Order: sequence, then C-alpha cells, then structure tokens
Amino acid sequence: MIADNPLNGELLSYFRSLLKQPQSLSLQRVMEENYCFNLSMEDLARLSARSLSGFKRDFERFYHTSPGKWIMEKRLIHAWHLLLHMGKTVAETAFECGFENPSHFSRAFRRRHGVSPGSIKRVDEQAVTA
Repeated sequence: MIADNPLNGELLSYFRSLLKQPQSLSLQRVMEENYCFNLSMEDLARLSARSLSGFKRDFERFYHTSPGKWIMEKRLIHAWHLLLHMGKTVAETAFECGFENPSHFSRAFRRRHGVSPGSIKRVDEQAVTA
C-alpha cells in the first residue's frame, strides 16, 4: 500500500495538506499544481477528495468554465511563456505542457493564439540575433 511505504512520505504529506484546506482552496491548489500533467478528470477529482460529479460541479462553480476548457487555456498560456521566454522547442513545450503529441499541441496553440508555436520561436530567435 502507498501509505505504508516510507519512501512516499512527501506524497502523503501533500495529500494530508489537501485534506486540511477548505474545499475551494484544495480544488484550486490541485488544479494549479497539476494542469500540466496528463491526468484524467477522475484523477483530479480523487486528488481534490471529491466524486467525479462533485468535482465537476465545484469546479464550474469556482472557475465558471469546464475543467477541460480551463486546463487547455492554462496549458496554452504556459506554452506561450515557455516558447517566448524559456527557449524551449515546440516538442519540449508540448510535452512539458501535458500534450501527448506535438501536432495536437500545434493545432490547439494556433487556434488559441492565432499563430503557430514555431513562429513564436522564430520571433524570439530573431530578437536575440538582432
């Protein structure tokens, strides 16, 4: 069992801290700390100590959008930052932001930002060489 393994102390401490927070804060903390991981809605519900239906209901009440839309928006904003300021490649950015493949990431990025992720990299590189 996970709780019996002494090597999981940090993980257990994280779970205990979530249980001690008010529910709205634990939901927010779970989402802010995990949006770049490829977790299912069931996993996020479990991390926030809720049933799946309770998680979705509380999420929409707190964030005024669906979990899927919120996660996508957060990932794409984070991706912009990684490309523009951290010198990450498109593939590195895609995987670091929780996308399973770079082509899905590129389509979503273009739809959200109106430009391809590669064009952000080129603008950044041109600014450095200018």
